[in-house]
Amino acid sequence: MNIGLGMPMRIKKKETRQIQIGNVKIGGCAPISVQSMTNTYTQDIPATISQIKQLEEAGCEVVRVAVPDMEAAKAVSSIKENISIPLIADVHFDHRLAIASANAGADGLRINPGNIGGGKKVKAVVDCAKEYNIPIRIGINSGSLEKDIQKKHTGVTAEAMVESAIRNIELLQSFDFEQIKVSIKASDVPRTIESYRMLSRKTDFPLHVGVTEAGGLYPGIVKSAIGIGILLAEGIGDTIRVSLTRDPVEEVRVGYEILKALDIRRHGPDIISCPTCGRCNINLFDILEKVEQAIMLKPLPIKLAIMGCVVNGPGEAKEADIGIAGGDGTGVLFKKGIVIKKFPQEQLVDVLLEEIEKFEKQA
Repeated sequence: MNIGLGMPMRIKKKETRQIQIGNVKIGGCAPISVQSMTNTYTQDIPATISQIKQLEEAGCEVVRVAVPDMEAAKAVSSIKENISIPLIADVHFDHRLAIASANAGADGLRINPGNIGGGKKVKAVVDCAKEYNIPIRIGINSGSLEKDIQKKHTGVTAEAMVESAIRNIELLQSFDFEQIKVSIKASDVPRTIESYRMLSRKTDFPLHVGVTEAGGLYPGIVKSAIGIGILLAEGIGDTIRVSLTRDPVEEVRVGYEILKALDIRRHGPDIISCPTCGRCNINLFDILEKVEQAIMLKPLPIKLAIMGCVVNGPGEAKEADIGIAGGDGTGVLFKKGIVIKKFPQEQLVDVLLEEIEKFEKQA
C-alpha cells in the first residue's frame, strides 16, 4: 500500500541514487521509508517473527535484525519465509556472518567495513552481495570509528565520521559495487546533524538518517524529532529509524509522526488536541488516550480534533475532518469547524470512533 503523499514543494529533497531493498525502493523519487530493528534474540525465530509482524502492522517498511552468531544468520531463512517486509542483516566484526545471512535470504546487509576485518574480507562480503543483487548499508557510528581517523582528527568529530564514510564508500566502489546506502550516526544531535550535512554535500548515495542510542521514550523522541526533523526539512535523508530504548513499534509510530509533522508523508490519523486549561472541565487526557489506543494502528489519512471546549473548540480546530468537544455535560461532533450534532458528554469517544469507522468505509 502506498501511503506516501509526496514531498511538498517547500521541502526540496536532495536527489540521490536509487537502490532497492526487497520490494522497497530507496532514494531517487521514492518516498522516505520508515525502518526499525527487532530487539528479540534473532535465534528465537517465533519471537522475532511475532515482533516483525507487530512492526508490519504499525507501518514499518524495512526491518533489521542483529546477527551476532551463525545460529542467528541461519535463522534469517525461516524468518524471511514468515514476514512481508524486507529484512536487513546487521553484522559486526565477522564477515562470515554477513555472507551466511545473504545465503539465508537477507534482502540487504548492514556492516561497518572498518570493523569487518580488512579489505579481503570486505571484498568477500561485497562479492556475495553482488551474487544475490542485494545492497549494503555502510553504518558509521561515533562509537566504532577507525583508530587512525580518530588520531588524525584528535577525536570523533563530524569531519572524522565523514572521512570514515567516504573511505568506506570508496572501498566498496573499488570492488565495482554501487548498491550502497550510508548512515553516519552519533548519539548527540548537533554532531549527527553536522555529519549528515557534510556527507550529503560529498556523495549522492542514499542516506539512512537517525540519532543513535537516543535513549528512553522522552529523550529519544526529542533527540530524534530534532535531529531527523532538521535534516529532513533540509532535504537530507532517504530512510529513517528512530532509536528508542523501548518497544520498536514505538519507533515506527514516532517516525511517522516526524514525517507527518513536516507534511512529507501521512500514515494514520493526525490528531489535534488542546493542552487543556482552567476552562476545560472534562477528562480530556483520558478521552485522548482511549481514542489513540483504538486507532493508533489504522493507516487512515484523517485529521481529527479532540477539544475541551464546546464553544471555542470547533472554531480552533476547523481544519479537522472530524472533531469532538465537550463540557458541562454536553458533547458535540463537528466537521471542518461546523457542529453536526450534540449528545451526552459520556458518549464522546463512542461517537468519534463511529464517525471514524464511517470515514474509513468511504475512503
